[in-house]
Amino acid sequence: MLKSIKVFAPASVSNVGCGFDTIGFAINGLGDELIIKPNSHGVLKIKKITGDKGRLPKNAEANTAAVAMLSMLKSLNSKQGFDIEIRKKMPLCSGLGSSAASAVAGVFALNEILERPFSKDELLMFALDGEFIASRAIHADNVAPSLYGGFNLIRSYNPIDIIKINPPKSLHCTVLYIDTEINTAESRKLISKNIPLKKSREHFGNIGALVHGLHTSDYSLIG
Repeated sequence: MLKSIKVFAPASVSNVGCGFDTIGFAINGLGDELIIKPNSHGVLKIKKITGDKGRLPKNAEANTAAVAMLSMLKSLNSKQGFDIEIRKKMPLCSGLGSSAASAVAGVFALNEILERPFSKDELLMFALDGEFIASRAIHADNVAPSLYGGFNLIRSYNPIDIIKINPPKSLHCTVLYIDTEINTAESRKLISKNIPLKKSREHFGNIGALVHGLHTSDYSLIG
């Protein structure tokens, strides 16, 4: 087993267009770094968090990265302990998938140091357990892009089914970050549980047009 490992997981944009919980993509540059080292205590311990201004919990049961890692260790019936250092390199509550990046970094690092017992598709499920802590909902449109990279379409949640989308290579995204925080769990409570048939039909059509535009480099459809 390696003495330590450091990984980076990128930020992401979710709910692309009208693809609520359905379409997301990864962003170059922004993201989270995570370092883990095996310990002899048999517990998962968060030793240090930087870049969060002291706001994120060090309690492993309440931290998205640690919860995702605990889920993986439980599935392996592993009693191995690890020390964790999290380096936040993006704003919190910014809509850029901060919690998802931490969860993905945690499971990816753990999988590497354990010599890859799980596939990426299996890692996704553990990362979703961590993401649930932050958003109180299962949604993969931040987690999947952070794990797989690029554009991702979540076709189904039960069972999970991720489709890779190949966008035009010249397509760029400009992220405008304003100093306003949006808590995912709270904002999701504002969403209506029912959508009129006419409105949902428009959404279905626009999602199809967006995906087709990405595959065919049709910028008018993407827009």
